[in-house]
Amino acid sequence: MLDTKVVDSLKAKFKDSIVEVSESCGDSIIKVELSSLHDVLKFLHSDLSFDYLLFLTAVDYPKREGKRFDVVYQLRSTATFDEVRIKAEVADGEDVESASDIWGCAIGDECETYDMFGIKYINNSELRRAFMPDDWNGYPLRKEYPLKGDDFSDRYLDKYLPNGQRHKIEHTRMP
Repeated sequence: MLDTKVVDSLKAKFKDSIVEVSESCGDSIIKVELSSLHDVLKFLHSDLSFDYLLFLTAVDYPKREGKRFDVVYQLRSTATFDEVRIKAEVADGEDVESASDIWGCAIGDECETYDMFGIKYINNSELRRAFMPDDWNGYPLRKEYPLKGDDFSDRYLDKYLPNGQRHKIEHTRMP
């Protein structure tokens, strides 16, 4: 459980930007407005000693009204060993300000989130596809992405894999 001083400090400084404070499985979760997300992260880093970005990612909620995604930052203070999860809602096509100026390691996670969900980060100097080829169609971790790929991925693999390297499924596990 997070020290209440951290939550109280955030509420005092960002009173209008804190949407929700909750706890799940021992993790403290603070949902903030996207417009103040970068300022909240910077405050946590510089004033409250959350100097370690464990990871950042996104979650897709395609049936949610309004903003479809949550961007998620898991932070740790190496001084107090406190952890906090910061979330902000993002609409499809909406940009997020990069946290790479706060934590240099954010560059890679932002590239991965862009590659898998299509969320763009402003001021990330190296934003590009991380796992998928540059000309890949779609974002594989979005809920509407087909589980077995689509016609594009089939054509892409047929084009770039030499004959015999592509294993076409001829059976299933079903009896």
